[in-house]
Amino acid sequence: MRRNSYQMQDHTAEAHLFARRAITALIAVAALMGVLIANLYYLQIEKYQTYQTRSNENRIKVQPVPPNRGIIRDINGNILAANEPSFSLEIIPEAVTDMEWTLSELQLIIDIPDEQVEQFKRIIKYQRRFKSIPIKTKLTENEVAAFSVKQHLFPGVAIEARLNRHYPYTDTMTHVIGYVGKINKRDLNRLEREERIKNYAATRSIGKLGLERFYEEQLHGTTGSEEVEVNHRSRVLRQLSIEAPKPGTDLHLAIAVEMQEQAKKSLRQNRGAIVAMDPRDGAILAMYSNPSYDPNLFVTGISQKDYSLILNSKDKPMLNRTTQGQYPPASTIKPQLALLGLHKKLVTPETTVWDPGYWRFPNVETQRNFRDWKVGGHGWVDLVTAIKQSCDIYFYDLAYRLGIDEISPFISKFGFGDYTGIDIHEEYKATMPSREWKKEKKRQPWYQGDTISIGIGQGYWTATPMQLAMATSVLVNKGDVIEPKVVSATSVDESISLTPIKKRNPVVVNNPKHWDTILDSMYQTVNAIDGTARAAFVDAVYTAAGKTGTAQLFSLGEDEEYDASKINERRRDNAMFVGYAPYDNPSIVIVVAVENAGGGSANAAPVAREMMDLYFSMGLANKRNISTEIINVEETELAEENNGG
Repeated sequence: MRRNSYQMQDHTAEAHLFARRAITALIAVAALMGVLIANLYYLQIEKYQTYQTRSNENRIKVQPVPPNRGIIRDINGNILAANEPSFSLEIIPEAVTDMEWTLSELQLIIDIPDEQVEQFKRIIKYQRRFKSIPIKTKLTENEVAAFSVKQHLFPGVAIEARLNRHYPYTDTMTHVIGYVGKINKRDLNRLEREERIKNYAATRSIGKLGLERFYEEQLHGTTGSEEVEVNHRSRVLRQLSIEAPKPGTDLHLAIAVEMQEQAKKSLRQNRGAIVAMDPRDGAILAMYSNPSYDPNLFVTGISQKDYSLILNSKDKPMLNRTTQGQYPPASTIKPQLALLGLHKKLVTPETTVWDPGYWRFPNVETQRNFRDWKVGGHGWVDLVTAIKQSCDIYFYDLAYRLGIDEISPFISKFGFGDYTGIDIHEEYKATMPSREWKKEKKRQPWYQGDTISIGIGQGYWTATPMQLAMATSVLVNKGDVIEPKVVSATSVDESISLTPIKKRNPVVVNNPKHWDTILDSMYQTVNAIDGTARAAFVDAVYTAAGKTGTAQLFSLGEDEEYDASKINERRRDNAMFVGYAPYDNPSIVIVVAVENAGGGSANAAPVAREMMDLYFSMGLANKRNISTEIINVEETELAEENNGG
């Protein structure tokens, strides 16, 4: 019997096999569906907020909005520091794939010097790469048009409209206003330490000197923010919402531009400084240092060539001579020394001293002669005559009798040897010498000859014009010590607040009449026929008072005569003058220092006359509102308020 070629199929077994496979497949599909549903739940429910935010960031961008910097104005409302709109070419480093190619191609379209490109490369090393960084500012209309045509070739590069600081009076106000400059690494570190970095998210510049630096926090304002819709190239399509920035505080000065321009004109080409102050509240009426420079060069980045010219100039235009110029005060401080003599009862107004043209230490046989400025001397002189004719012999003798241990602490109360408290950082203490000072600085003992030089404001004694203005103000106020201030008022939204008066511990003498004696001697210096400053103030429509000074920059030999024609120009005498007016109700104190110009009566007093003439002709004394609020400042707090630049 032949076997069948095939076996009979087992349908039941096949059905069971199929069922098992179907169930397995179904379980696998269900498991995969479970994983898919779980993943969808994770994405759509648990991570909904996260991915919605990421999605929105692809089309919605939150960006900081810089505040408008506060404006600075003079007493007549003239704008001294303004914000001007301009276009700048800016790059976001993280959006640029090939920086070298981008920079080289941009130079073919827009004139960007190689020096500027190298500077940009240095900046991007410490700036955040997602932040827009300008490579060239103040683009011309042609440059804007040329780039706009090819902008599509440069991802991450754009033209932005911004406000840049502008100083319309250029070098006339530089040492008062200062300037702003690009934020550098040191600025960033300081802002981070002070926890102010967030407020500068959209800011490109920061105050570097002067009022711009001292009042940086007030001038800057508060940064705002805005939500904008952007396309895939980050181009803004529309604004969705905005939190407006808070503009900076405006500053109002008591200075008049005309006074600054007159100071510049009066100093001519001479190096020097002029300070004018209102003794009633310490407000600065003029503050000019010559030579100066144009601060606009620094706003968007100064070239290395221009910076080198300013920095390396032998005339030091960056030195603020009003607060950093350290000059021997010369005879301008004789009124303060005379006051100390009266206070210590070593002299009276009637006390006379014989002046034969020289002074010697008493009871010493062999010694040098300390000469008077007048050959042959003044003869017998009393205290008032000694001041009005600037008799050196009287003050040699007085200094010898007082001694440095009496002179130094008393004179320091007028503000010498310390910061004045003025509201700019660029200030030096200068030097009010003492026995301890010389031991520390010179490693030498104090000699009596040192004291004799101090008696006429020479030797180790140096002072800034601002210190001299403050010290003269103390005389005018009969002991009240008022700190100088540049800003007389501030305003936000046209709400003006006057700057309060800051006072220190007063100078006290044992008889109030001593003040009148000293002030009368300064009156006679200007108004008496034999006063050293009379010639400069003849026919003035106001009554002034003051004191001249001639500061020697080196010592002459005992038998050597001063001959300016034989002396290097930079070693010639400095001309000095301090004064005030009107005599019966002073509203202006003025200090003039003219370097290497010669005698103070001929070269500094006439400059003061020109300044006072303008001040009174403009009626500036009546234009000012003076705050009645007074803040008493402890002297120990002064160093904390001013870091000395």
